Amino acid sequence: MTRQSRPLTEGQRNYEARRAAKAGVSLEKWLQMKAREQEAAARARTEAPPPPPRKPGLIARLIERAHRPL
Repeated sequence: MTRQSRPLTEGQRNYEARRAAKAGVSLEKWLQMKAREQEAAARARTEAPPPPPRKPGLIARLIERAHRPL
């Protein structure tokens, strides 16, 4: 869900206005910058390679070793 699809409440608008003023930009430009950053983060999450498989833990290795024939 993007910021544009749901209007901000008055409190949210005031909060974002203070953050925009602190950054030295207008509220609209701040919201556009924030939306672009969120889209880039979402794109990075979907394009990220899957993490390498984890090494089995101690208990899993002991159980696996116990199941092997002598």
